[in-house]
Amino acid sequence: MRQRPLALMQDSMADYEPAMERMQELVLERQRDERPDTLWLLSHPSVFTIGLRTPMAHLPDPARGVPVVRTSRGGQLTYHGPGQLVGYLIVKLDEDEGIVDYVREVELRLVEALGKLGVPAERRDTPPGSELLTGVWTTTGRKIVSIGMRQSRRVTSHGFALNVDGDMEPWQWAVACGMPDVDMTSVKRELGAASMDEVRDAVKAAFEVRA
Repeated sequence: MRQRPLALMQDSMADYEPAMERMQELVLERQRDERPDTLWLLSHPSVFTIGLRTPMAHLPDPARGVPVVRTSRGGQLTYHGPGQLVGYLIVKLDEDEGIVDYVREVELRLVEALGKLGVPAERRDTPPGSELLTGVWTTTGRKIVSIGMRQSRRVTSHGFALNVDGDMEPWQWAVACGMPDVDMTSVKRELGAASMDEVRDAVKAAFEVRA
């Protein structure tokens, strides 16, 4: 992987839509070279987000009471909630790389972070004609990280959601990642216990966060 140390922003909890507004400001700053490549770590209150290709049939029943927000990222429906670590990546890509190249790098960095935590994980290539397998999976076949990103004028936005120790039931209320049979998991489910601080530290190390 390329050496790509990132500046760090951190919040414990931030509402989704104001966070999207702030993320767009960060993207504009990076496009103007007014800020370095940045990793923003945070969590969101419960919300379902949908990508540009998400079928309406994949959405949860409104009676569940969880907001659904359409986004500009790639990918399909995902869930955010307490106990999940979200990382937004505002990175200027090199001339010879595209967004797919960078998503693969993000997958590998998160595989490394999970390995250090004791969760054997892997990225997967998508077979022709199949639903995208973008993200990170345990080696036993459960999905633990969702990834959806885009780029604008060579600067990336959006990022990843790593399930740490939150309530996993909302994942059952909709069709996650376009895959009705996907088994979503968390660090806590895999290890029996999880520390958000330890997960944050492992992710920061994997993304070469500047001290």
